[in-house]
Amino acid sequence: QHEVGKPLRNCYSLPGLDFTYGMYLHKRDGGVAEAIGHWDAVKPRNTKKIMPRDFLTMNRGAVDAGCTTAREFGLYYKFMDIRCKDENRFLTGWVSKIPAGMTFGRPARPSTPIYDIIQHRYKEMWMERQRARTRVQKIEKKKLDQVRGNRTTYLRTHPPPVKEESFWHPARFEKVEPHLSTFPDPEAREKALSA
Repeated sequence: QHEVGKPLRNCYSLPGLDFTYGMYLHKRDGGVAEAIGHWDAVKPRNTKKIMPRDFLTMNRGAVDAGCTTAREFGLYYKFMDIRCKDENRFLTGWVSKIPAGMTFGRPARPSTPIYDIIQHRYKEMWMERQRARTRVQKIEKKKLDQVRGNRTTYLRTHPPPVKEESFWHPARFEKVEPHLSTFPDPEAREKALSA
């Protein structure tokens, strides 16, 4: 019978106090002293990586060689074993050409001169740009507001010269004296014509 209000008791017997839980590594576990004083460097393994077969290149070569049946293709695959190229091979060659003192990343932005900040130089530069932009906008607005002149407005401002009318008379009437003279004397006539 179970005890009321209590969990079931564990029936397994635990090992003694001298038992260590976990896995003990005899070769590499030297404790804290070895961890602090010795850097455990892993030596790289020089294992040759076997690349998979490059069937695209082999199929192309088999067609060029004149293979038509599956048996001929199989024989071609057996004698012409072409493997894929290692992509990391080019990367390692490129990395080896990098100079030793080269640093990567973007260069830091030059520091802002504090003297210009104290004197509000950036505000003045911004105000100058705003004023220049306002001047340009006013000039463009004046150009848009001006009405384009047509021929009528041009003739109003620049009237053409008036042609002097010359009355033409036949030559036989040039030397004819007037038949009627209303002036009392020739002096009055000259005075009236000169006025």
